[in-house]
Amino acid sequence: MYSRFGLVGAARELFDEMPIRDSGSWNAMISGYCQNGNPAEALDVAGEMRLEGVAVDPVTVASILPVCAQLSDILSGKLIHLLVIKCGLECELFVSNALINMYAKFGCLGQAQKLFDQMVTRDTVSWNSIIAAYEQNHDVVTARLFFDKMQKAAARPDILTLVSLASIVAQLNDHRNSRSIHGFITRAGWLFEDNVIGNAVIDMYAKLGVTDSARKVFERLPIKDVISWNTLITGYAQNGLASEAVEVYHMMEECKEIIPNQGTWVSILPAYSHLGALQQGMKIHGRVIKNSLYLDVFVGTCLVDMYGKCGKLDDAMSLFYEVPRKDSIPWNTIISCHGVHGHGEKALELFREMIAEGVTPDHVTFVSLLSACSHSGLVSDGQQCFHMMQEIYGIKPDVKHYGCMVDLYGRAGYLDKAYEFIKNMPIQPDASMWGALISACRIHGNMELGQYASDQLFEVDSENVGYYVLLSNIYATVGKWEGANKVRSLARGRGLRKTPGWSSIEMNNMVDVFYTGNKTHPKYEEIHRELRDLTEKMKTLGYVPDFSFVLQDVEDDEKEQILMGHSERLAIAFGIISTPPKSTIRIFKNLRVCGDCHTTTKFIARITEREIIVRDSNRFHHFKNGICSCGDYW
Repeated sequence: MYSRFGLVGAARELFDEMPIRDSGSWNAMISGYCQNGNPAEALDVAGEMRLEGVAVDPVTVASILPVCAQLSDILSGKLIHLLVIKCGLECELFVSNALINMYAKFGCLGQAQKLFDQMVTRDTVSWNSIIAAYEQNHDVVTARLFFDKMQKAAARPDILTLVSLASIVAQLNDHRNSRSIHGFITRAGWLFEDNVIGNAVIDMYAKLGVTDSARKVFERLPIKDVISWNTLITGYAQNGLASEAVEVYHMMEECKEIIPNQGTWVSILPAYSHLGALQQGMKIHGRVIKNSLYLDVFVGTCLVDMYGKCGKLDDAMSLFYEVPRKDSIPWNTIISCHGVHGHGEKALELFREMIAEGVTPDHVTFVSLLSACSHSGLVSDGQQCFHMMQEIYGIKPDVKHYGCMVDLYGRAGYLDKAYEFIKNMPIQPDASMWGALISACRIHGNMELGQYASDQLFEVDSENVGYYVLLSNIYATVGKWEGANKVRSLARGRGLRKTPGWSSIEMNNMVDVFYTGNKTHPKYEEIHRELRDLTEKMKTLGYVPDFSFVLQDVEDDEKEQILMGHSERLAIAFGIISTPPKSTIRIFKNLRVCGDCHTTTKFIARITEREIIVRDSNRFHHFKNGICSCGDYW
């Protein structure tokens, strides 16, 4: 009773006063510590129980094995397994299921399957345990095979089976069966009876990118708990729908009975990072401090990422040194932040600091490092990192690592080297690699290789409109309008539409979004007038519009108007007319900044005596005194 009311101290006092304690008493005390978040104390009590010669039973084992997993104490878990064998409990269904779950948490799938295969009898819990073991360790193909075996064994699936299956379907990107699972759950009447399955369906649709269906299921839930809200927010954020994620978060705030938790902050902070909503992100930081969660490694890392991606790298660094840094997650984030700001040398310095503190790098670390080297033109350092990853840390490169190397060579102008690297890879090149090569060909004017790379790319992925735009741009840059128009017609014929360019700016806790060529903003006339005045001043300082970035065959006057309507220029002009003189302006753009806008922003920063910070899809640009931090290398 005391344990259930959270009074575990009183429970322990009563337990210590008992003159006689049977296995039920010990099990109750172990369970009490587990229920109240004291796993280490629970394990200590189990040790005391053995010292007093009290025999363990299936309840003891089932209570203590999850504690071993929670404490990442595999040695204790294996010792308990030996005790189970010694006490003759290995045939107990309850115990076998608990052991499978424990080994699954440690990633010991071979041991988990061995236990499963040795079971004389299995219930639905046994099948759920082995399916979840493979699903949670990202071997979803094997997990699906076990579900098929479960059906052949005529074992009826329950809610937990379907929770695992929803995750499996999402990881397999299996859209067809997602509807079947949803239908089965609905027909069984489970969808609106249990939040666990409802939340799993929302998560499934979100991971499949079907956010409309995720929202419909969410809205139909009779009771929405904090996990329901967090799941929908995360779904929108991970699908690039940051504004929708923020909208749902604000709706959640209006529900006074819902108390945000760690998952809420980890869900919403990436959305603010994406939008560059620094002021709103800082409000979350304040709330996190009040809830004493800022030292949580996941929340703290999200805050570091938010400050870094909102252009406040110094604040990101200060916070980084406050959060726990015993694993690679915060290190990967701060290295990545420096990479997108073009501080490759600092990223490498942080990596050396990480190693000195005894933190082992993982595959994400090297993606961040290689990307940082690519953005800074550090070709030799990037090659060393690629070699070190394999030779010293035994990390096998995956598609992302190879893609970073192609980008590293291509961005630096080593187009032949990039092409040779692709040809000699032990894996098949994916669309992102050919896309990186095409982009490099555009920058360095190699139309022949760009055309070849495009042919290869369209065989791999013919549905990504961005790649058609890249090829069209190559033709347009060299004035081959017939080729550019042909590529655009091909894209239109396949029903593909170019992603509209937009730029956002945050002011007074509001985010204004500008689309290229859009004239609907309430202050458009003032914005246009400011841009016209700035353009005249720029021309007196030597600015000449670069019409190669206008991908339409029209007259020069019209080309100049098209350039002036680019989304980042509209956002910058709005920032100038809406903020005090000489104050910093922060702009966030969803596409790569074009060369003419890059030149223009350098002039504007010089004329207005402002620092203008622009984050595009590739990196940060800090414009000040007519110079950009990227050194015109991006």
